[in-house]
Parts: sequence; structure tokens; C-alpha cells
Amino acid sequence: MGLPIRGTLGSHVAGRWVADGEAADDLNPSRPTDVIGRSAMAGPDLADEACAAAAAAYPGWRSTPAPARGEILRQAGDLLDVRADEIGHELAREEGKTVVEAVSETLRAAALFRYYAAQTLEPDGDTYPSASRTTFLYSRREPVGVVAVITPWNFPIAIPAWKIAPALAYGNTVVWKPADLVPLTSIRVVEALVDAGLPPGVLNLIIGRGSTVGETLVTHSAVSAITFTGSNAVGRAVQLQAVARGKRAQLELGGKNPAVVLADADLGLAAEHVARGSFLSAGQKCTATSRVIVERPVMEEFSERLSALAQEWKVGDALDPTSRVGPLSSAAQLETVLGYLQTARTEGATILAGGGRADELGEGYFVRPTVLTDVRPDSRILREEIFGPVATLLAVDSYDAAIAAANDTPFGLSASVFTRDLGAALAFANEIKAGVVKVNLESAGLEYQVPFGGTKDSSSGSREQGKAAREFFTEWKTVYIDSQRA
Repeated sequence: MGLPIRGTLGSHVAGRWVADGEAADDLNPSRPTDVIGRSAMAGPDLADEACAAAAAAYPGWRSTPAPARGEILRQAGDLLDVRADEIGHELAREEGKTVVEAVSETLRAAALFRYYAAQTLEPDGDTYPSASRTTFLYSRREPVGVVAVITPWNFPIAIPAWKIAPALAYGNTVVWKPADLVPLTSIRVVEALVDAGLPPGVLNLIIGRGSTVGETLVTHSAVSAITFTGSNAVGRAVQLQAVARGKRAQLELGGKNPAVVLADADLGLAAEHVARGSFLSAGQKCTATSRVIVERPVMEEFSERLSALAQEWKVGDALDPTSRVGPLSSAAQLETVLGYLQTARTEGATILAGGGRADELGEGYFVRPTVLTDVRPDSRILREEIFGPVATLLAVDSYDAAIAAANDTPFGLSASVFTRDLGAALAFANEIKAGVVKVNLESAGLEYQVPFGGTKDSSSGSREQGKAAREFFTEWKTVYIDSQRA
């Protein structure tokens, strides 16, 4: 496809490309012998330089009129639109998401940039009546400063877009560390913004390993806030470091998301949406359906329908437009998912479909869509996030038992219920402990104009996307003006 790939992929700091540091191969998970490129891993010194560059650019970007900032974001979104097919193919090759999903994700990133471009035209404060007849009293939202953005590999363009776009729209400058598995896709985001006219230093990209540069970004004195999406262990460590230094921290962490199938549900619809939530993107979504809680009278028919879909859906190369399920993202992820499947066998689970690697596809990191049943409630497969195409079925005897099982997890990101009963649907929406609730829809899939985030161990409590993003990326300033004449 058309976009050029620069020699060694590197970081972007203070308006210049830097490719210094230990080189690492960027591999295609569908065909690991296919080396997409080489990327230079930044070290702490370059991360420190990026934070300083963002701090130096902050006064100028903050003072840029909000509509002018928005125009740059709008143009960047338009460029991503134009380049969506090329970027989507690169994303599929680099991360393993099917090309259909990858192009769609790129278009969503474009839409996110345009959405936050429009937000720069919204009111940024309020006026208030004062107890004094000579006082003019108002408040307004102002940027927090330099924001460190740390993003994962599973949505390498959409998640960065929903963090970077509002950060820039509201006048902050950014140091962004994407996952080191997806350097090329990350570079394409920066290129779109640079080509749209973003000034040097406003967005700085650090390609590097979290273990090497993460602490620098989180603890740097110039950084005022950190927004992080990733694992619970790393996220909580980031939060502790940030809070100890008086910085804001926004975390979007893991999930163990339930889908509840009640006895009155349309089972064909439920099976299709559970399959989508469990198997698309090879299950590598924080909002993926992992636990499927089914009322006992329909358990047999539902399990047959879901297992049939798991067996029918084509597993294959991410660049093959007929593939429904691509590979896992890396050899490490493959090992993790296969380890969970072996644990499930050891714990006595029954495998209704899938259950292992698709060996006939060669050396790619392919795992067949898997359906498990006969799993103990305390099983690791039911308690821990797998991040693979695995759905575990659990039979229950009533709605009350279903809601209890759905809430029996330390996570609380998303949840679905399938039913024809409006009362049951409304009760579920009220009683489930999750930040996102779906009725007769898959647990995954988000719209960008509404708040997104979880409860319990899935979040730090703040919300991303929509107008809710303003709460994290800005702070209130209240102004009193004595307007009496001399």
C-alpha cells in the first residue's frame, strides 16, 4: 500500500524525528517472519527531552485560540480519513486485527479528531450572580498543562485518538508513549497532526518500552497529568507514583465482562452478539465478552448456537478480507492464552469449540474461537482477564442468580443482557456494577460522544470520551472582578 515507511522507525520530539537507541523488529503476528520495519527504542534521556519540549510548547499552544486548535484537529481527522485504507492495512499487518476492523478503527480515530475539533467551539465557562452589586463573577475551564498519554497495543489508533484529541483541543501539550508493538501505526497518527499544522513540541512521541521510559514520563516535574490504558498491575503502579507527586491520574484497566442470556431472549441474536463480543479482535478488548451467564432452560440451545458460530468463523491472516478472526498480537500473548486454556482443562472444563492453536495456519499467533463450559465459579478462567477469543459459559437458575454471578468479579467495565422483557432489561441496567451496559448488544463497541469508563478495579473513577473528557483535561478557574467605577 501507498504510505512510505521511513528507514528506522523512531520517536518524534520537539518537531524532529529521532531514531537513536536499541533497535527492535516490528513483526507481523499473522506471519512472524514478515518484518515490517525496525524501531529505535528510546531511553530515559529522550523521554526527559520530550517532557521538556512539551513544557516549552505549552504557553504558545495554550494561548492559541481554541477554534484555531480545533481547525488543526479537524484537518488531521480529514487526513486520517483520506489515508484510512493504507493505515488500516498497516495496522492489520502490525497488530493483527482483521483489515475490516483495522480500517474501521482508523475511520473512528478520524471521527474522534473531528468531534473534539467541534468541542473547541463550545462554551468554556459560566457566569454567576454575585452577592455584591459591583462584582462580576465568572468561572472558566483551563488546560492542566503537560499530559503524559500511555496507550496499549490492542486499539493502536482509536485509544490514542480519544486521549490525544481532547488533550490538545483543551489546550494541553502531550508526551505520548504507545505500546512498543505498534510503532508504525503510532507514527501515522503523529504524521497526520504534523501535516495538519500542529506546532513542534505540542505532541511528542516516545517509542520505547514502558520498563525503560515509563517512570520518567510519570514522575517528570513538567508533567501535570497521566492518562493510562493497560493492565491493572501497571496502572495501579502509575497511579501510586502520580498521586505521591500530586499529579492527576486517569486509568482505564481490565475487564471480565459478563453477558447475561435470560430464558426469554432471542437466542440467535444473543449468540451472534456474544460471538462478536468474545471473538472479534481475537478477544483482545478490555470490553470483550468473557463470561456468558445463561438461564438453565436455554443453556443447551444457546451453547449449540454459540459453538456453531465459533466453528464457522474463519480464522486467518489479518490482511485476508474474508478472515473474521485474526491472530493474537504477539508470541507472548499466544503463550498467555494457551496457558489459560491448559489451566481450564486442568480445572475440569469442557471444551465445546476451539480450545487451542490453529496449527494449519503456520507460525502465526492464531487461536481458534473457544467456548468452555463446566467451569467452577472459582476457576481462574472465570476470574482473570484472558485477552483472547474465549467465552466461558455458566448456567444459572434465575435472574437473581444471574445478576449475582455477573457482579461476582473485581472488575466492572462493561456488561450485556439479552432479554425481551423491558422490566428485566431496566432492572439489569440498574443493578449491574459496570460503567457500560448494553441491552441485546455485544459488550464491546463504543460510541465516542458518550462517557466511557468502568467501576471497581476497571477504572480510577474518571471517564473518557464525549464531553466528560473535559473534566480530566481541564481545571476550573474562578474570577472575581470589582466593576465599580472610580
